[in-house]
Amino acid sequence: MTEKQEWQHLYMLLKLAETGAYNRTAKISTEYLAKKLGISQQTVSRYLIELERKGWIGRTITSDGSLIKIELTGAVELQKLYSNLKILMEKAYPPSVTLEGTVFTGLGEGAYYISKPDYKKQIVEKLSFEPYPGTLNIKLTSDYDLKTRQDLEAYPAVEITGFQNESRSFGLVKCYPAIIGGKVKGAIVIALRSHYDTSVLELIAPVCMRKQLDLKDGSKIQVEICTIL
Repeated sequence: MTEKQEWQHLYMLLKLAETGAYNRTAKISTEYLAKKLGISQQTVSRYLIELERKGWIGRTITSDGSLIKIELTGAVELQKLYSNLKILMEKAYPPSVTLEGTVFTGLGEGAYYISKPDYKKQIVEKLSFEPYPGTLNIKLTSDYDLKTRQDLEAYPAVEITGFQNESRSFGLVKCYPAIIGGKVKGAIVIALRSHYDTSVLELIAPVCMRKQLDLKDGSKIQVEICTIL
């Protein structure tokens, strides 16, 4: 089933709930539903059959309409929709944000840091992938992207704790799961100590992103950042 069909079923279920079928049996005609939804009676009949097959509604057909009640499985779907909307409306931050920037060649710091066993081990444990030995660097330029990147600091992050070896100490790294170029699952890494300011995104992934996404310096790329961990 496509995402569009799933939403059509949810929308129909919501309209049935509005008519009183959520916690009791309601008598509803296909003609009434067709007018309410602005679709044909044939389409309404098809949706009702599909909802019944999924077990979302119980239905008894009579001469002057259908007796319909939303079943437990249908009620659960409505509750899931309610919960998702509540998260969207009440959270102080969105479930994801998208930034766009330009690829450029960095200083090589990323490869040095993520190759450290103490960092690498935590990335595998906390982000569920082994990072390719290098980062993809993106420069943000628009006011929207720069402001959104600054706001990111207030969102919950996956924290890679710092450590100390014989020669020096390594600081905390904050990570945000991300989808790069709409295809590659990876993460943004923000080091406590970095030569870059907030106009630069450093990205890690289990693959070489330049090769996987056919990128070169100057390429534009979008990054969708997940803020619900």
